[in-house]
Amino acid sequence: MNALLIVTLGLAFLYGILMLSYTYGWSRLKIFDPAAHAYTFNTKVSVIIPARDEEKNLPPLLEALQQQSYPANLFEVIVVDDFSSDGTADVVRYFPATNMRVIRMSDRISHHQRLNSYKKKAIELAISEATGHLIVTTDADCLMGPKWLESIVKFYETYRPQLIAAPVVYHREEGFFQKLQSLDFMTMQGITGAVAYLQTGTMCNGANLAYEKTAFEEVGGFTGIDMIASGDDMLLMYKIYHAYPDGVRYLKSSDAVVRTLPVETVKGFMNQRIRWSSKADKYEDKRITRVLVLVYIWNVLLLLMAIVAVFSPQMWPWLGWIMVYKIVLELIFLVPVAGFFRKRSLLPWFIPGQPFHIIYVVMAGWLGKFGTYEWKGRQVK
Repeated sequence: MNALLIVTLGLAFLYGILMLSYTYGWSRLKIFDPAAHAYTFNTKVSVIIPARDEEKNLPPLLEALQQQSYPANLFEVIVVDDFSSDGTADVVRYFPATNMRVIRMSDRISHHQRLNSYKKKAIELAISEATGHLIVTTDADCLMGPKWLESIVKFYETYRPQLIAAPVVYHREEGFFQKLQSLDFMTMQGITGAVAYLQTGTMCNGANLAYEKTAFEEVGGFTGIDMIASGDDMLLMYKIYHAYPDGVRYLKSSDAVVRTLPVETVKGFMNQRIRWSSKADKYEDKRITRVLVLVYIWNVLLLLMAIVAVFSPQMWPWLGWIMVYKIVLELIFLVPVAGFFRKRSLLPWFIPGQPFHIIYVVMAGWLGKFGTYEWKGRQVK
């Protein structure tokens, strides 16, 4: 018991330094105001959307893209139908917009061809036919405001980065479970911005990502990471970062935020998190790997302390104080992040969600390394 307590206290110290550094990084990351920057309306953009059985989600997304303030003649939308069994392709085909089109993967590759990452293949096919200089990716269940593309292009034309990571947030959270997801996801988004400022890692989300087509081609696209099921965002980001160390930036702007839906079921949530954690040991950016290992072991120790406390009641006070320490540290970081995303109303759910968060981190981390998961109706190892 003493050894467990000593190790946990040591990890608590390191975790405190980590969270305070993230708090500093997020606070120092400047907000980009598109209205304060002029641009020349000369960057051609290709918005790429991989979609599998997204007939219901696509119409509002396409309408949001149609309402963009960025000139319609300067951007195209390419939806890649990933062997859908519903009317995904028809939604795009009959949508009343001349700058939108659909690519059917079934027309390009055999349904019997085994791939471990259909999403990477979908993006790769779209990029091969894209006419834009700037590739912007999002997901079929996403929505964005009318200045989304405008803010991305203004940021790009101001700083000329090779890759832009932009903010994503959950919306339409219903019930305790989805609110916990939103808080967890929002924390990850805050860390994404913080590490970008601190230059201590490379993180992003494929639901809101932009990069130069030439940069994608120069690093060989997904070559070398195409057999990894996940990682169309972060693994690609590191390849571009490796080639252009000063060419990766985070766009902190409310106009650039993309909204996406939380997972409806616990099983779906675990599959999603296992999918994300499955690429943890594939990162060449070992700064992120070290942090993930630290956070994972920290959560394992907290869970072990709770189990030990059941049989050794003298452990409860220590566990209680450590949990208070953890919650205070995380709230110091999360409150300003929630303010940026206009989600402070979710903060009362943060403390009740702590047991769920610790347990899922431990389970997802283990299964991401040694288990399998299901995604979009496919079994992935």
